[in-house]
Amino acid sequence: MFLCHEPFKEKDKEMSGFIEFTVFIAGTIIGALVALIYFLSKKKHLLQTKRATQNMLKKAKEEEDQMRREAQLDLKNELYKKRSEFEIEAQKARVEVQRLQNKIQKREDTIEHREGVLDELRRDLQQKERDLSRRLDILASNESKIKKLYEELVSKLEHLSGVKREEAKRILFESLQKEVKLTNQKWLAKVEEETKETAKQKAVGILASAMQRYLPEQVTLHSSSVIHLPNEEMKGRIIGKEGRNIKALEMATGMEIVIGDTPEIITISGFNPIRKEVAKRALDKLIRDGRINPTRIEETVAKCEEEIDATILEMGQQTVLEFGFSGMHPEIVKLLGRLHFRTSYTQNQLVHSKEVGYFARMIASELGLDPQIAARGGLLHDIGKAVSAEVEGPHAIIGGDLAKEYGEDPIVVNAIAAHHEEVPPISIYGFIVHLADAISASRPGARKETLSTYIKRLEQLEEIANTFDGVKKAFALQAGREIRVIVQEDTVDDSKAELLAHDLAKKVEEEMAFPGEIKVNVIREKRFVQAAR
Repeated sequence: MFLCHEPFKEKDKEMSGFIEFTVFIAGTIIGALVALIYFLSKKKHLLQTKRATQNMLKKAKEEEDQMRREAQLDLKNELYKKRSEFEIEAQKARVEVQRLQNKIQKREDTIEHREGVLDELRRDLQQKERDLSRRLDILASNESKIKKLYEELVSKLEHLSGVKREEAKRILFESLQKEVKLTNQKWLAKVEEETKETAKQKAVGILASAMQRYLPEQVTLHSSSVIHLPNEEMKGRIIGKEGRNIKALEMATGMEIVIGDTPEIITISGFNPIRKEVAKRALDKLIRDGRINPTRIEETVAKCEEEIDATILEMGQQTVLEFGFSGMHPEIVKLLGRLHFRTSYTQNQLVHSKEVGYFARMIASELGLDPQIAARGGLLHDIGKAVSAEVEGPHAIIGGDLAKEYGEDPIVVNAIAAHHEEVPPISIYGFIVHLADAISASRPGARKETLSTYIKRLEQLEEIANTFDGVKKAFALQAGREIRVIVQEDTVDDSKAELLAHDLAKKVEEEMAFPGEIKVNVIREKRFVQAAR
């Protein structure tokens, strides 16, 4: 059975090989067909791409040609436009050149005409120069003749008068100088008198209004450095054992305690008014208490210093509040309070400063100026006296420096510094403060003057009057408010008497310091007396 099936197996193998071969051939043919189809599709795509590229190149070339033609056309248009503009500008330039040429031609014609005129003027000038030269020659000749005649005339005048030429010139010059000076003085005196009269009328109205509006509650305050004791025994208790109490008191207060022979009186001596007030209050308390020893003295003085400081601050604040000022530095307020304990010619300085502030405010109001600036300058004008014991220099300058340091207005600073004319005023407020200060100092009852000072001022006034030539006698009258001068009537005429009054007033202003004004009265009279018998 095995043998029977072998031929079939071989046939199967052959058939299987044939099938595989057929499949292989079919696969190969299919692969070739696929490859052919792919190749053909690729070739077709390439042909299409080539045609598209050729179309694009052709289109780009056409666009380039179109752009080139448009650019050439634009260039031609631009060239045509530029050429037209150039031709227009060239035409304008040719017109301008022609205008300038015409203008230059006109100028040349004008210059030629002027040259012709100048030639004519030159010829006339030459002719006039020749005429002038001839006249100068004639004038020189005449001048020589006149000079000769003048010399002859002067010689004859010198011979007839017996006075030389230079002497005559000097006499004539002196005579003319005196006449001119006298005439000038008369005119100046007249103008000054008229000016004074006008100014006096206006000033009197303003000052009278200001002084009538202000009425002080008190004439003045007088601080005393004299302590009255209840008995003589108190002197010994104040001195203490071996002088310990009085030494402790002087050391604590900085003042000198003078115990003299006057019964029941001791005197406090020193330059610092604040320390003097401390010593005075401390002594009053110690005397009333009766317990006087170094420890008690130091405690009492310290307590009095605190009281004085509080009083200073209170007085300063009260003054500032009274004037309604704002923004004033605290140190300025304290300095104002210190003026309450300072006197000048027995006039309380704080009261005086307030008066000056009120007067300055009123005067400024009358003149239409700022009353607050004037009042501020008037109130602070003597602020330097609050520290004048510690700082050297004029109190006006010191006060100006303090006001400047504490931020006051420059106008106020200058008004303070200039109220005694140490520095020139920069505004009218300086003059107002100066005037208000003079009003407050010179009003009745403001200041007291010692007898020696009063007599010395009167003597100085009379001595100044006696220094002038032609003065026979001089008398100071009305407490030095008037100087009456009697002149020699034979040597001083009316014109010279008027000039003497003017010069004397000027000299008194320059050499003396005085409040208010001094009237200069020059008297010239001639009497003829006969007796009938």
